[in-house]
Amino acid sequence: MLQNAAPALVLLALMMLIAWLLQRYRRHLPGVATQAGPSLKLMGSMGLGPQQRVVTVQVGEGADRVCLVLGVSPGGITALHQMPLPDTTPTASAVDPQPGATGFKARLAQLTQTASQGSHATR
Repeated sequence: MLQNAAPALVLLALMMLIAWLLQRYRRHLPGVATQAGPSLKLMGSMGLGPQQRVVTVQVGEGADRVCLVLGVSPGGITALHQMPLPDTTPTASAVDPQPGATGFKARLAQLTQTASQGSHATR
């Protein structure tokens, strides 16, 4: 019986040794350290129910920054909206609901105010 189990035990031990070596030296493998994705920053989150949330996430940096509005549920993540963010933080204006407000909330208020003014001007 030991003759049948010995090759399987040797193979199992070899697989565990290889996994341990890969885990220990993965930083030294070529190409592994350079596989970093875009930077992510959680901007806000709001619960809609016990298992549903709406999350705003900033992806990228500099001129490539994009704000994603995501719907998160146990079934998956759905992209609800995407919009580019300006390079600099916007200054307070008459459009802002709160003076000094910045970020996604102020940008959304500015876009909705601009859209409602545009619809009134065409009437």
